[in-house]
Amino acid sequence: MSIATNSVMWFRRDLRLADNEALVAAARAKSVTPLFVIDPKFFERSGAPRLVFLLRNLHELNKSMGGALVIRTGDPIDVVPAVAQEVGATEVFAAKDFAPYGQSRDALVDTALRKVGAELRSVGSAYAVDPGLVRKADNTPYAVFTPFSKIWLSQGWSAPFPQPKVAWQGAPTVASEELPVEPVCGATLPTAGEHAAWKVWETFRDSALNGYAETRNNPDINGTSQLSPYLRFGLVHPRSLLAELGDSKSHLVFRSELCWREFYGDVLFHQPRTVWENLQPKMNKMTHDTGADAVARFDVWCKGETGFPIVDAGMKQMLATGWMHNRVRMIVASFLVKDLHLPWQWGAKFFMRHLVDGDIASNNHGWQWTAGTGTDASPYFRIFNPISQGERFDPQGTYVRQWIPELRELADDAVHSPWTLGMLNPYIPPMVDHAEERLISLDRYKAVSGK
Repeated sequence: MSIATNSVMWFRRDLRLADNEALVAAARAKSVTPLFVIDPKFFERSGAPRLVFLLRNLHELNKSMGGALVIRTGDPIDVVPAVAQEVGATEVFAAKDFAPYGQSRDALVDTALRKVGAELRSVGSAYAVDPGLVRKADNTPYAVFTPFSKIWLSQGWSAPFPQPKVAWQGAPTVASEELPVEPVCGATLPTAGEHAAWKVWETFRDSALNGYAETRNNPDINGTSQLSPYLRFGLVHPRSLLAELGDSKSHLVFRSELCWREFYGDVLFHQPRTVWENLQPKMNKMTHDTGADAVARFDVWCKGETGFPIVDAGMKQMLATGWMHNRVRMIVASFLVKDLHLPWQWGAKFFMRHLVDGDIASNNHGWQWTAGTGTDASPYFRIFNPISQGERFDPQGTYVRQWIPELRELADDAVHSPWTLGMLNPYIPPMVDHAEERLISLDRYKAVSGK
């Protein structure tokens, strides 16, 4: 079998050189043209934090290959075949994409490539176990996490792939555009690049991983990896992280959290309609508030001015950093859907605009889990109490004080319910009565379910 003279490596959500299965395959050619296509559809749909982080990571990827990265703007259906023709490549390598848009795009790119005597080689993916592989005995997919996770674990995955030696044939020999100027972001984002991702992992592994099971739910403690932005853009592959885990309780819990990401990817792969539709059709009958008053309440939530400290702190953290602690994501999502009675889709879209780690499968199915419309086996009647959640997971108020300066002088027993101080309350009053809104939500759920 003769070795191809040149191949194209089409980078997408795998902006790294190490443990990159598609790059290993592309590097078997005598030379490789590294390509990134600036797809206007992605840029139109993405919020500023995600775009800025993407652009910074592209700069780092380009530096890691000596400036060879070829940047082209346009529809990949046109751009990828054009570049393949330019460099005389008969094979274009890319990691498999399992999201609805990515699947349809790749099918059209492959058709266009074949018209010019080339083809798309989809190798590897952003997951340890590709969506679609974990199935029940009757070959149907799982809709509940726990049984999925057991089969996922039994599937196993390969060891990390070594970084290949690559003879790059790219810029400036191959024409390349300049990367776009960063949009105005306003958020303080993580350091970009593959090396930065590993530094974040190593810091977490050496300082907090062994206590992860006990501290992961506490936003007042730096007990999570904060690797989600790096996983979102493939600066590190989950396979690389899984290879470093043992069998202690905390390692098992962290492995399970990586599995949640893969579970949501699998659910979306099997049911692409659930990007914006309820996974459980029965929940389509659920009553939500609409109209001008609902929009006004949504705006208060977006600004982090609800009067509930843990909710407001989470929103302010996201607006300032492009990231929010996962426990707090559940609390603020529950507040939107079950205290304000607004559609989960409103919140999911707002998160996708502001999160640097915005991943459509994890974000939207995470929202559905909290809203009780998705994969959760214990659905709508779980309603997070924003006061008790704050007291339980931020007992000294460290987290809310960090993001809400008005609360910094309050005693611990008042920091999550400052309105109990009456006239001495230094913060805005709560916009709703949680106990009353909880009953309204339960009544609406009973009308849908009969339970």
